[in-house]
Amino acid sequence: LTTSFNHLTVDPCYTLQKHIEMAAMMSGSMMKTAAKPATKSVNMRPRAAGQLSARPQAKGLARKQAVYCVSASQLAGVEQAPPDPILGVTEAFKADDSPDKLNLGVGAYRTEELQPYILEVVKKAEAKMLEKMENKEYLPIDGLPAFKKCTQELLLGADASSIADGRAVACQSLSGTGSLRVGAAFLNRYLPDATVYLSNPTWGNHKNIFADAGVEWKHYRYFDPETVGLDFAGMMEDINNAPSGSVFVLHGCAHNPTGVDPTMDQWKEIAAAIQEKGHLAFFDVAYQGFASGSLETDAASVRLFDSLGMEMLVSQSYSKNLGLYGERIGAINAILSDKETATKVGSQLKRLARAMYSNPPVHGARLVAEVVGDEAMFDEWKAEMEMMAGRITGVREKLYNHLTEKMPEKDFSFVTRQIGMFSFTGLTPAQVENMSNKWHVYMTKDGRISLAGLSAAKAEYLADAMVDSYKNH
Repeated sequence: LTTSFNHLTVDPCYTLQKHIEMAAMMSGSMMKTAAKPATKSVNMRPRAAGQLSARPQAKGLARKQAVYCVSASQLAGVEQAPPDPILGVTEAFKADDSPDKLNLGVGAYRTEELQPYILEVVKKAEAKMLEKMENKEYLPIDGLPAFKKCTQELLLGADASSIADGRAVACQSLSGTGSLRVGAAFLNRYLPDATVYLSNPTWGNHKNIFADAGVEWKHYRYFDPETVGLDFAGMMEDINNAPSGSVFVLHGCAHNPTGVDPTMDQWKEIAAAIQEKGHLAFFDVAYQGFASGSLETDAASVRLFDSLGMEMLVSQSYSKNLGLYGERIGAINAILSDKETATKVGSQLKRLARAMYSNPPVHGARLVAEVVGDEAMFDEWKAEMEMMAGRITGVREKLYNHLTEKMPEKDFSFVTRQIGMFSFTGLTPAQVENMSNKWHVYMTKDGRISLAGLSAAKAEYLADAMVDSYKNH
């Protein structure tokens, strides 16, 4: 960089050229000089890094040009990270100007008009909160007490003995991702020799979360592409063959990305195998109430394990069921065999959270506590969850009917068998590319589509795109 300076005086004891030479020798700096360098040295006594000391211009001294050193960054060797596979879909969607385009990549609920939805009960709760004019002080490290109470009861049931006995502890965290990350850090510190097993496939961020926490992970079999359903035999075999004391990450309901859940009879066999092998279950509960429309039905797997006295970790999120995507509200729960252990584990979860983000945000926690703590609003919330789940179920049925009509030789029953926000279509990467390039339908490369981003009016268009891709690519 060549910069002109005025009002700089000559100092024969300390020259700019000498300063440049010394800097170049020390750091291997690259220098760009002016086309017409200064003929006299000028006083450049740095007061601090990046600052220059100057005296008033001596009489008759002409305007001079100085030379800066430009050093290569210490972080120049950092590699460019690949784009996020899900958020990258949204960027491609935004760049497309087709009126027919569909974004079926991101897992966020949309109305029939394909617009974001703020629950009416959330609006009411926020209005009540505004009237109270509560302060914005820091929460405790483990979160808002009222939130912790209601989130445990929603998960385990208000009459759960684990809550009454003090064997369950909750730590409010940054939605599901933050809760998983705190749990992963806990496993790395206190079960360092245990391997974490993730379903194949699983939510893409699971791998990042555990790997970045320094936790070794492997896959267990879950999805059967031949039946587009659960590979239950393979799953059970992998649970039984894993080293005792392993950790199995289980999707509490509405498995992401497949939408394929075990039946309750299958959950009982899974629980028995995990208990017999001395494994630790780590449930990811991101869709309670949003999958089936029932808080109780969607928590049945977790409550089964709790009723058997099994120890487990559970992450929770309120992004989907309350639409609080941007509020980052969730919890990491630990259910242990005795109160003393639960207390100690809770203290260490707080210690980990303190180092990561100090304490959680208050707004979302108050919203959840307000909705759950008010009987009328709680009932209204349950009705809205039923409405959202019902809209997605209706879209599934329409898509199934259109697909069956247009391609009767193929079995599309998986569309209605699967549950929750997503459907795993079995589309190959080449077929997914055809979906976006020809039909302007954007989805993840593994063939997952978010039915929450589909309207009934667009179901036939999606069916046409899928049939074309199945048949011709």
